[in-house]
Amino acid sequence: MTELWGFLLKHGHALLFAVVLAEQIGAPLPAVPVLMVMGALAGLGYYSISSAFLLSIAACLLADYFWFELGRRRGSSILSFLCKLSLEPDSCVRATSTRLERWGPATLLFAKFIPGLSTVAPPLAGSAGITPARFLLYDGAGSALWSASALCLGFLLQQEVRRVFEWLPRVGSGLLLVMVTPLAGWIAWKAWQRARAIRLARIARIQPEELAGILDRGEPLALFDLRSPSAIRQAGARIPGAVRMEDDELALHLRDLPGGTHLVFYCT
Repeated sequence: MTELWGFLLKHGHALLFAVVLAEQIGAPLPAVPVLMVMGALAGLGYYSISSAFLLSIAACLLADYFWFELGRRRGSSILSFLCKLSLEPDSCVRATSTRLERWGPATLLFAKFIPGLSTVAPPLAGSAGITPARFLLYDGAGSALWSASALCLGFLLQQEVRRVFEWLPRVGSGLLLVMVTPLAGWIAWKAWQRARAIRLARIARIQPEELAGILDRGEPLALFDLRSPSAIRQAGARIPGAVRMEDDELALHLRDLPGGTHLVFYCT
């Protein structure tokens, strides 16, 4: 039996709680594989699957309620902070806000299954005015679905997981390289995408004074407000003349605009 297997048998519960908590806080740690291993260990008789299930839900609720309270107390400022940290800028606040606008708290039932949505959904739910009791109800149910799916998958694949651990000593230190390289490559790719998006946004950014000058001069201008209705209600202000629109509606409106029209979009 490998040393890693022995470590899991001794510290499985603590490892599960720590990794799930860290991932839900926002750290790039893979909690699902740990849940699957714990499910396999439960199937092999080393742990109770109900204990692992409850520990996972507790870790999720602890991290999520932390973000929920920050969102409830700090509002848009904490959401902007999350966007700056996110490796998925295209699936950050606005996409999550759209889902919450469409499905309400039920978004929390599947948020953990979608990368980029899991960390952003709790603070956005807090800033949207969802009550703590309602948040805990839906987030607890979503955490239970997410935890149970990974644990049950590991339970069903218990023999395969055991064979993997028996195979590990033959691989040696090369396994670490095999495991770390794809994760490091994925993080580097997402970081590059984010840097490129920020660079393009800086090139195309317009200052409020410039926009005011265009409006004062009466130049052809199409101004689009891409914020969700809830974000507009929270802000309590809109730029005069801005048209509220969803992303998928833009193409239809842009086709009808005359040439030479300035296009200005804002979502924060």
